[in-house]
Amino acid sequence: MNIPDNLRYTKDHEWLKAEGSTATIGVTDFAQGELGDIVFLDITSLGKSLSAGDIFGTVEAVKTVSDLFMPVNGKVSAVNTDLDKNPASVNKDPYGSGWMIRIELSNVSEVNNLLSAEEYKKQIGA
Repeated sequence: MNIPDNLRYTKDHEWLKAEGSTATIGVTDFAQGELGDIVFLDITSLGKSLSAGDIFGTVEAVKTVSDLFMPVNGKVSAVNTDLDKNPASVNKDPYGSGWMIRIELSNVSEVNNLLSAEEYKKQIGA
């Protein structure tokens, strides 16, 4: 299972990569494996300011539909529209082409409240 050290993680299995005052967010390799084949994403939060814990969209897999939660406070500045045509990118490359949203961070220091790779590994028993 792939859990990159340079990312931060949530207990809800989202990952976040901060670059200055912006961040890219998606679901972890563990999450996509648990969901199974992803067939559709519904992300309608573009332009919205959301708080940590708010739902920014949903992911539909063959087995289930799951909510996607904001890891930190921020405004959604971009949505990966390539996932409309190819939602399986989340399964194939969750940390690359399977990214879901980009946000403008409300407070950069909130990133430090998220789990490190080591803490996330412990949580999922990896």
